[in-house]
Amino acid sequence: MERRAKVELFERIRREYEFGVGTIKGVAAKLGVHRRMVRQALLSAQPPERKPVERVRPVMGPLLAFIDAILEADRRAPRKQRHTAHRIWQRIVAERPEHKVAEVTVRQYVRERKAQMGWSTRTVCVPQSYQLGQEGQVDWYEAWAELGGAPVPLQVFSMRSMASGAAFHRAYYRATQQAFLEAHEHAFNYFQGVFAVLRYDNLKAAVKKILRGYQREETARFIAFRSHWRFSSEFCSPHEAHEKGGIESEAGYFRRNHWVPVPKARDLEDLNAQLLAACRADQQRQIAGHSRPVGALMIEERARLLPLAEHGFDIAEVSFPRVDGLGCIRVRTNLYSVPVEVGRTVEVRLHPSCVEIWNQGRCVARHERCYERHQQVLDLEHYLDVLERKPGALVGSKPLAVWRHRGLWPESYDRLLSELINRHGKQSGIRQMIRVLSLIKQHGHRRVRAAVEEALSLGCSDVAAIRHLAEAADLVRARSAIVELGALSRYERPQPSLTGYDELLGQEAAS
Repeated sequence: MERRAKVELFERIRREYEFGVGTIKGVAAKLGVHRRMVRQALLSAQPPERKPVERVRPVMGPLLAFIDAILEADRRAPRKQRHTAHRIWQRIVAERPEHKVAEVTVRQYVRERKAQMGWSTRTVCVPQSYQLGQEGQVDWYEAWAELGGAPVPLQVFSMRSMASGAAFHRAYYRATQQAFLEAHEHAFNYFQGVFAVLRYDNLKAAVKKILRGYQREETARFIAFRSHWRFSSEFCSPHEAHEKGGIESEAGYFRRNHWVPVPKARDLEDLNAQLLAACRADQQRQIAGHSRPVGALMIEERARLLPLAEHGFDIAEVSFPRVDGLGCIRVRTNLYSVPVEVGRTVEVRLHPSCVEIWNQGRCVARHERCYERHQQVLDLEHYLDVLERKPGALVGSKPLAVWRHRGLWPESYDRLLSELINRHGKQSGIRQMIRVLSLIKQHGHRRVRAAVEEALSLGCSDVAAIRHLAEAADLVRARSAIVELGALSRYERPQPSLTGYDELLGQEAAS
């Protein structure tokens, strides 16, 4: 019976007893209730609260002590190494096989016990308001993409304006400090300004040590970067992600809408172009509680942002390794080829996505950065001078194998090399092939490849002919100048007709 109906019944009982029958037995008989209820109604107009019924747990009963012991032990365990409900259920299956219990039943009990123990993860958050240009939030999240046909795990940098809701996302192979700083500059250029305050988690790229309260010992490089761009930084409390809930929810929204299905791209640069287009497309959406679309608020916010610095911050790490006997320099355990003589010291500028090698004030080599360890990153073009002196080393060389793997050594090169060897002999033929490959530095892979294929189609395997075909696109032919006849047009005469002469020749041939 509902409580309201029971209150009304109590009222009828009390009135009947006072103004009607006047006896407990008579009221019970007239209203069809138990005399015990009549006595309860006479004692109080409020029906007594119903006692909760202790439900028997035939399945969970023998397991309650086991689960409670696990949860109590978790109080002393590290936060990220405590049992989940799923893990507790797995232990029950493994350690208590005689008790058959569904996982959902275990989940429900664990949820109730954690709430009783004060472990509820649901907290009340106070809504915040933000002024335009006041605060941006920054974080990393992980996502997968298909680059060049292979699935690759990536770290994605994201920055969100808390006032307009506009956001910027950029992917990297690793969340290094260089990538962290470079992504900031790309984000500033996207927003066309700098936020007065940026809020972070306790990222290693920015925080060296967590001190008391909100105090942090920041890395020297991050302090210099912050000073260069003139913004202030704030950091969340450890394990309190809700203090930057804006960027947390943005990462979830962007992942669901632009990383599903898994994006496909030629390389990381192509993928970041797709992400930038997705960020611009999101400017059309309107966030709940905002009166205008994200893009409109973003345009208005630009006037409130700090102006961009005149020059970017130099984020490259500079080192000065020496060229070894393999024609390589070592950077972060990896070897990179360089077209410089052995023993010379060169300048290396390490960027998030590439490695630049400088010698005597000019960039002599540029490699895509390798984030693995103890790898060799080789370019056949850097060994052409050596191979011309040692042509026999070409066929089995690692740089050649790298070019084959990267698709830079097509089948047409093998045909040309075979014809050159048949024509000039092995040593001389390989040297001729090396001269063809030397054209790549000036004309690029695509043009030299097209020239080789065209020469082979014409039945030609001459180095000079291939060089001519590669340079043909740059040849400029002089065009005849157009002369105005003017008054000379009066001397024009019709072209003579040779029909009679042709007829005369025809008659002579017939005779």
